[in-house]
Formats: sequence, structure tokens, C-alpha cells
Amino acid sequence: MNAQADPLEWLLLELPLTPYTEAQALQTECAAARREGRLTADLLILLEHPPVFTLGRNGGRENLVVSDAFLKKAGVEVVASERGGNITYHGPGQVVGYPIMDLEAARLGVADYVRALETVMLRVAAAFSVTAERSSRNSGIWVGARKLGSIGLCLRRGVTFHGFALNANNSLEPFGWINPCGMADVGMTSLKRERGQKMAPADLRRATRTAMESVFKIDFRSISLERLRRLLAGAGPL
Repeated sequence: MNAQADPLEWLLLELPLTPYTEAQALQTECAAARREGRLTADLLILLEHPPVFTLGRNGGRENLVVSDAFLKKAGVEVVASERGGNITYHGPGQVVGYPIMDLEAARLGVADYVRALETVMLRVAAAFSVTAERSSRNSGIWVGARKLGSIGLCLRRGVTFHGFALNANNSLEPFGWINPCGMADVGMTSLKRERGQKMAPADLRRATRTAMESVFKIDFRSISLERLRRLLAGAGPL
């Protein structure tokens, strides 16, 4: 019997509530460093965002059903993103994961990668006794006709960034201000809604880390933002 290979090591950066544009810039920098070899391991950024609508490469502003004045009063930004897909919402209480992964090095195709991210979210939902499933109508995970988790990616020269967003404790009201993912007939749900109670943020992140390690067969090594920025600047090895 062949010995089982040791799990690969990924870096894990856990951030507090972080504006979308800041996380977007950090991802872009990390993806470039991964392609160029300055970042020698794949990375997961785990965080939450203040209220924001993001527009994917397929557009999405046409799927806003409220005015700019309404959004300004509500304190919700609208930001263009290089990820695939259409419009979506991020807000406090949502579990957002941005893997920066060299798919070419991992010999993993985009379709299989999307399926793996769906599996991660399915396992997180199951950890809180919520049964979800995939749907042929759109990527992500669903509870019946209600969408629970979304995926949006950007792939540049073999390295992927952006990732997944799982509705957990976040408000669902802002999803009513858009046609989510460009689909007018889509309802959204959350783990809180399905369970009837909130979850501790630490438990949500723990479940996400565990699911990522299991699905991708990896181990995480935590890294601080300060240490990551030094690595990106070329200040020493991992």
C-alpha cells in the first residue's frame, strides 16, 4: 500500500470587517505574487464586508431595483468587480472566503474547482444542521428554490481569486433591492433563517476552515496581514 501524501500547506489570513475595495486590491496583489512566485503557497482570505453590492463581469447595475439616492441613504456602496457573474450583495454576518490558488500547479480545472467550493459551503451548512444542494440553474448552493451561497471567480494566468459567499447571520433585506445574480425570480436565504437562530462568528469560521482543509486536503498556517504584506514586498521567505 502506498503511503498517503502529506496535506499541502496553505496560508490563512483572517481579517475583521474589511471594505470590499481594500480586499479586492489585496487579492489582486496576492494573485500577482502567486503567479510570479513571490508567494509560494496558496492562500485563503476569510473575512466579512460592510454592506456593498458588487457588479461582476456580466454587469448588474441594470438589476438594481432601487435608486442611487436610496442606496446612499441606506449606506450601501456599489463596486465594480473583475469576478465572473452578475450583481450580488455582501454584508456583515456573511462568511466570505477568497482562495488565492494556483489551479495550474494543482492540476485542477475551473469546473472541478467550482464544485469543490460548493462542497465547502455544503459542509459548512451541514455543520449547522442545514441541508443544502447544488442546482443546475446557477452555481452555488441552494435550499429548495432559495439561494444560500454564491460563487464568483477571476482567473488570470492559472491563478484564481475571489471565491465564495455563504449567507449566515447577515440581513437578507438588501437582496430584495436587486435581482440576485441577474435572476428576477430568485429568493435568498441564510443559515440563520433556516435554523431560526444565529451562530457564533468563531464557530462559522472554524467550520469553514475545517471544510476547506477536508475538501482540498490541506493544512492551514495562519499569517498576519503585516507578515503577508512583508512577503508580498519580497521581505523574506515563508
